[in-house]
Amino acid sequence: MAVCNETIWITGATSGIGRALALKLARQGNLVIASGRSVEKLSALRVEEPSIEVLPFDVTAEDTIKTTQQRLRTLAPVLDRAILNAGDCEYLDLSSENWASLEKMVQVNFLGMVNSVRVCLPLLRHSERGHLIGVGSQAIFAPFPRAEGYGASKAAVSYFLSSLRMDVYKEGIDVTEILPGFVKTPLTARNDFAMPFLQPVDQAADRIVRAIEKRPFQYYFPKRLYLMLRIASWLPRLWLKLQARSAQKKN
Repeated sequence: MAVCNETIWITGATSGIGRALALKLARQGNLVIASGRSVEKLSALRVEEPSIEVLPFDVTAEDTIKTTQQRLRTLAPVLDRAILNAGDCEYLDLSSENWASLEKMVQVNFLGMVNSVRVCLPLLRHSERGHLIGVGSQAIFAPFPRAEGYGASKAAVSYFLSSLRMDVYKEGIDVTEILPGFVKTPLTARNDFAMPFLQPVDQAADRIVRAIEKRPFQYYFPKRLYLMLRIASWLPRLWLKLQARSAQKKN
């Protein structure tokens, strides 16, 4: 069934995949509550689609969880779905010995996911069949250079969602992990390497919306990238040599 006439909370909705999802789902007749750090960008989103409700939320600010939950409850006493999409990507530069990016990736990508679940889970419990959707990354399937922090944080998200699924199953709440490949967004625009099978953000949003209708445990796309990374995980020495060669050419 198409996702319509539902109440949906989306984090990371000020740009990229989250923004595209907010617009698409609102225009399908859902009550969408969009969250992000930038009040200015949230306001611009609402100008583009006036039916969207906005709720500023910094997923790393643990001290705002209770107030955000209260404000969300005011807007939507019952949540049908929550799409937890907020995230960031920074790469580690070993030559500078600056390890701060690892801590940031854990704070934003992993603990940000945990904090978002803490906000929405009580409201999902009031739904007849709540659905929690976490956006991860196909980077969990094979290692990439400089992605120690990003990849590890997304792997933590994957395990967290898989374990959470077991704990909320008896409450009638489904948990889906979305694993995109490379999507054309402001985040990937900062990448300085080739991104195979790069796809437009609207196409990615369409795929995600169609996927969550079926409530799968896990949905990865594009499948060509998934297959490539799976083969890489089966042939780790070959993958290592290919990545090392690519890095050497770049340098």
